[in-house]
Amino acid sequence: MPAAATKPKPNRSTARRPVPMDLPYAPTAKRPLPPGRPRDWYITHNRRLKAMRLAIALLDSGVYVPNQAHNETIRSTAERVGIRPPSDTTCHMVRALMRYSR
Repeated sequence: MPAAATKPKPNRSTARRPVPMDLPYAPTAKRPLPPGRPRDWYITHNRRLKAMRLAIALLDSGVYVPNQAHNETIRSTAERVGIRPPSDTTCHMVRALMRYSR
């Protein structure tokens, strides 16, 4: 019998691990945004990135339904992960992203 056949397979579980919410948010490496776009494009782009970070943090903390994600919940999650409090528009965008995450 070949040696490879007797080796145990590594555990490649797809189960989610709990994410500690008490640690500050650690941003990924930033790249410069493309020059020459209108100012509104940059504002919308940064708003989408913030909404995505917040939606992921909410999903990791156990808030899976947009109806559970009230503005206060989203803002407290932002404070917990070290992001500035989002506007009402960004909170609306977070709920929209959560609707499509199902």
